[in-house]
Amino acid sequence: MLTINVPLNTMLADLDETLRDLLKDELERHGFEGVDIEFDAPSRDWSGQLSKPTVNLFLYDLREAENLRASEWTPTQNSSNGRRVEIRPPMVMECSYAVTAWTQAVEDEHRLLSQVLAILFAFPQLPEERLNGRLTGGSQPWPIKGRIGQGKGEKSDFWSAVGGQYKVSLDYVVRLAVESGARRERGPEVRTQTIRTSLTDAPRTVLEMHRSTGRVKDEQGNPVSDVWVTLPDLGAWASSTPQGTFRFDRLPPGLHRVLARAADGREADALLQVPGPGADLVIS
Repeated sequence: MLTINVPLNTMLADLDETLRDLLKDELERHGFEGVDIEFDAPSRDWSGQLSKPTVNLFLYDLREAENLRASEWTPTQNSSNGRRVEIRPPMVMECSYAVTAWTQAVEDEHRLLSQVLAILFAFPQLPEERLNGRLTGGSQPWPIKGRIGQGKGEKSDFWSAVGGQYKVSLDYVVRLAVESGARRERGPEVRTQTIRTSLTDAPRTVLEMHRSTGRVKDEQGNPVSDVWVTLPDLGAWASSTPQGTFRFDRLPPGLHRVLARAADGREADALLQVPGPGADLVIS
């Protein structure tokens, strides 16, 4: 069953306030007093109204980081009725800012822009204690990271689009995660399947074969992939998936030894009862 409960999302406004506070604090610490931090489109009309030194961060592009796209839904917990709950993985967005400095004298502008460059370069990861609004309290699944000085596209096209005069700018890209609020509930995990066959023209002999599954985890309970799992007495083998699961087909009933070995040499062993609840192995 799929349920969607879209959460309140103010991440862009919260990111703006985080960057405003970070830049003002660090600029004042180096003697740049009274500098305004703005987030407007740097058009001619806007720049003509400035009356004091200003650093402007214009959000000009917002797109998904496709190389970080996850397709697998993430299991979170088992509900009280034994059903499994999964959540849709967050979408990672790249927020691109054009950062400019505005002063009366070009020399002062270059000093101010140089200091802004140094500040943003000094914080490749925005400190947790500097975050604002809903970015705080671990609401983001990963640390918030930024990259400075990696431009996208032709700068002259950018200035033509915003209606401003060409001006040197820094490109600053921050990655944020967007939660969908989508959850789905699945039935209890199937750990064992049994097939019974018999020959109709022969004496009543029933052949019973089973499918059995298991999971490989580390000592913290995280799934471990690409683990070599064997049943040495039967000559059967399998490899664990990215979710740590493995499966054996056509197993005879009984108690079988299970051996597991990870690529880094860590090992685990267990007994697999067939038919039964499957085997969970802890690699250590």
